[in-house]
Amino acid sequence: MADHERLARNEAFFRDVNERINEVADEHGVDGHAYEFICECSDPACAERVTLTRAEYEVIRAAPRRFVLATGHDIAAIEIVVDAGEGHTVVEKAGEAGRVAEALDPRAA
Repeated sequence: MADHERLARNEAFFRDVNERINEVADEHGVDGHAYEFICECSDPACAERVTLTRAEYEVIRAAPRRFVLATGHDIAAIEIVVDAGEGHTVVEKAGEAGRVAEALDPRAA
């Protein structure tokens, strides 16, 4: 497996975990409340949290190549920073990493 593909698969795993957090938050039905999501960076040992409202998370998830990371966790070789907020960065996967991210998008299934 190519290095960029492995990194993208790590990030897709964390995105899947965040999808579950989002589903649980949806069940509570509190608009505007901020939740702690997991940093979706490629480091499998990362345990940092990113605080977002569900609306903010949904904007990021509208594009299958986009991920939310803790500030400073982006890797220029596989992603482009497209937005930043307090304590987080939104990146878009490029090249092979982008194709893998799209293929593993749980919302595309």
